[in-house]
Amino acid sequence: MWVVDTYAMAVAGCLVTMLCWGSWANTQKLASTSWRFELFYWDYVWGILLFSLLLAFTAGSNGTEGRSFTDDLAQATRPNLLSAFWGGIVFNVANIVLVAAIAIAGMSVAFPVGIGIALVLGVIVNYLDRPEGQPGLLFGGVALVSMAIWLNARAYRSLAGRTGGVSARGLLLSVVAGVAMGFFYKYVAAAMATDFAHPEAGKLTPYTALVLFALGIAASNMLINTYLIYKPVTGAPSSYAAYFRGSGRDHLMGIFGGMIWTLGMALSILASDKAGPAISYGLGQGATIVAAIWGIYIWKEFREAPPSTGRLLKVMLLLYAVGLGLLIAARL
Repeated sequence: MWVVDTYAMAVAGCLVTMLCWGSWANTQKLASTSWRFELFYWDYVWGILLFSLLLAFTAGSNGTEGRSFTDDLAQATRPNLLSAFWGGIVFNVANIVLVAAIAIAGMSVAFPVGIGIALVLGVIVNYLDRPEGQPGLLFGGVALVSMAIWLNARAYRSLAGRTGGVSARGLLLSVVAGVAMGFFYKYVAAAMATDFAHPEAGKLTPYTALVLFALGIAASNMLINTYLIYKPVTGAPSSYAAYFRGSGRDHLMGIFGGMIWTLGMALSILASDKAGPAISYGLGQGATIVAAIWGIYIWKEFREAPPSTGRLLKVMLLLYAVGLGLLIAARL
């Protein structure tokens, strides 16, 4: 199977992860305005599952290092399979709340607040499980990200005050999503071998872990998203009949979004072999910067905000960038 060989390659993979995780939500924006996020999310999940299987039978089954996907799956122990599966369930709960927050508050709010909180918690949780990197630089970066979260919340409040039509519900959902998302990565990391090129018996290679993770998402989505279709957090209830009436473009946008996110997840867990789970997860969550740039400069989500808000947003992005730089330096 294909693995990451150096720290430089791991950092490069994490930067691609950052782009993928910060950009997939644009596919929700590009779907038709009448396409509910609950319906979009079904196709997003199918995209995750299909792309994880594609990676498992290609990059995960060819090459001289590690084990092929089928061999790895056959030898894996039940606790490790369940750990990766449970990681998918935890992620799905967090992510569907995040998608709801995007629908209400926009990318430039939901991502910096939700994913920022997830970054802080995720780095701490994963570092405690596998302490790698210089803690001063690592947690210094986390502190700067925390300050950026606070600035983004202030910017959001100024927008709410100007428009008069924005509810605090979007901000609250972003916080809930961030807290839940801070924990999913640890379960996937715990299921995987510590040396991907020479994996120990019973543990999973990244590609097998990714498939089990995707299955956990798909299984939990049967219950969670069914409930949300009929009892949505915002707007009128929908139905499965509405899903099958969707256009081909709407369905493809969701599938494409899921595939983009999965590519980022695959590179993140592959990078964790050389970078460590805390740094790999933290760098990938630089997606916040990418998503905020999309929301601020492309989708113009803060166009109704007062001029001072623009300065807050620029400082927020600077703090995120410097914080992520410290995370990279923590392992050098």
